[in-house]
Amino acid sequence: MPSNHITEDETSSSIEPHSTDTLLGVIINSLEDDKAEEIISIDLKGKSSIADSMIIASGRSTRQVAAIADHLVTNIKKSGHGNAKVEGLEKADWVLIDAGDAIIHIFRPEVRSFYNLEKMWNMDISPDDFTPDKVLSS
Repeated sequence: MPSNHITEDETSSSIEPHSTDTLLGVIINSLEDDKAEEIISIDLKGKSSIADSMIIASGRSTRQVAAIADHLVTNIKKSGHGNAKVEGLEKADWVLIDAGDAIIHIFRPEVRSFYNLEKMWNMDISPDDFTPDKVLSS
C-alpha cells in the first residue's frame, strides 16, 4: 500500500524563502507582460525605511493603468509574496501598490511627468544632509 508520508526533502524543496530580488522579478515581468512603459527601478536601501525598492511605470490610459495594477497585484499574490495594498485603482491616474519590500507606482504619462518621482528619489542626498546644523546654515 502506498505511503502518504511526505519526507523532509519534499517539504523543504516546496517551501522557499522569498527575497526582494524574486519579488522584483515578479513585478518587472508582470509590468513588461502588460506592456507598461518607461519602467524604472530605484534602490531605496539606505535612503528610506518604507521599502527596499521603488518601481515606477506608465500606462497609456486609465484603463491600461488599472489593468496593469490589477494583474500585478494578482501576480504578487500568486507568487507567494502576500496581499499587496492598493491605492488609487478607482480613478487609475496614479495607482500605488505596497508590496512590502517594494513600492510600485503606475501612472498615466501626464500625471507621472507632473509629480516626477524619479527626480525626487534619485537625488543624491543622505540623512546626514538634514542635521540641525546643516538645515539652519542653509
